[in-house]
Amino acid sequence: MKLYTGIFLFAVFFLLNDSDASGLTVLPDGKDIEVMDFDTFAPRLEMDNDSVYVINFWATWCAPCVRELPAFEELNETYGEKKVKVILVSLDNPDVIDDRVIPFMERMDLQSEVVLLDDPNSNRWIPLVSEEWSGAIPATVIYSSSHRSFHEREFKFEELEELVLPLIQ
Repeated sequence: MKLYTGIFLFAVFFLLNDSDASGLTVLPDGKDIEVMDFDTFAPRLEMDNDSVYVINFWATWCAPCVRELPAFEELNETYGEKKVKVILVSLDNPDVIDDRVIPFMERMDLQSEVVLLDDPNSNRWIPLVSEEWSGAIPATVIYSSSHRSFHEREFKFEELEELVLPLIQ
């Protein structure tokens, strides 16, 4: 009897929770945002394949971040078919995911992959992203199998395009 009660409670929790067991929060339009710690996210900083990765660290409360997001979205839309992968890494507090991050994503109609980095030990992981990073945002890593650059600044689409085009094979 206890086993059935436990299964029932787990099922009720699972159905009532808007996140699945892997840390995904599913949005009404079917997109999702994955919440992860840095160790889970870190492999995305070192993918070794034929794609170009553009990883932008941002937050909803950061005005320069919000201003530049359309440039990353345009890059994703324009070059996504050419193996350019845009990953938008939100540094918002996970406590505001439902009240701030998800409504923001919906309002901005973000089509790029979005993850929320939930790792309070930024003194450990910031230098692992780049030794050049002071911790300020926006910050962007652009890499391919033959190139890696770090940029702690706000971008316009043309500036991103200028950095990415030489990396597309």
